[in-house]
Amino acid sequence: MAVGLAIAAPVGPVGVLCIRKALADGRLAAFVAGMGAAVADTFYGAVAGLGLGLISDFLTQNKNALSVVGGLFLLVLGVRTLRRPPLVLPATSSRIGLLKDFLSTFTITMTNPATILAFMAVFASFSLAGFDRDKVDASLVILGVFLGSSLWWATLAAAAGAVRSHFTPLWLDWLNKMSGGLLLIFGVAVLAMLVFG
Repeated sequence: MAVGLAIAAPVGPVGVLCIRKALADGRLAAFVAGMGAAVADTFYGAVAGLGLGLISDFLTQNKNALSVVGGLFLLVLGVRTLRRPPLVLPATSSRIGLLKDFLSTFTITMTNPATILAFMAVFASFSLAGFDRDKVDASLVILGVFLGSSLWWATLAAAAGAVRSHFTPLWLDWLNKMSGGLLLIFGVAVLAMLVFG
């Protein structure tokens, strides 16, 4: 669980999206968005923990293409967030809206090759890599990654949702501009690292 928390906790594009979702759309939308990242983290945790060389090699060999997709996706999300009107929506969301929330954060996390490198580093530091010899231990560690990541997103969604009622449309407009700007910065940074990195 500590590994899942350690990977999920740093505030990046997914954290920005989840906070914005909690304030604009409610806790459920933020939690579902966070679960998209948790599922992607669990996949990468399984790759790192089980030593799945074929998938790891594919991700490493295609990290530039994945970074381009992830960077462009962040740019599109940033522009859409900047253009979104500052409406306080009801706390209930449609299934389609929740699915979009889940898929957007899942895509951001899956197209970030740094995530698997972070998992490999954390697993190595905890001496957890190479569990392919003991499937029960591997399954428990991977379940722990999922639970730790899920705990972080549930906590973030609850904390941001708790202050939701204090946000006026003016504050939400400011939040849209700030979160859209941050998403654009993250997207430009990902693409810049490819060019200059």
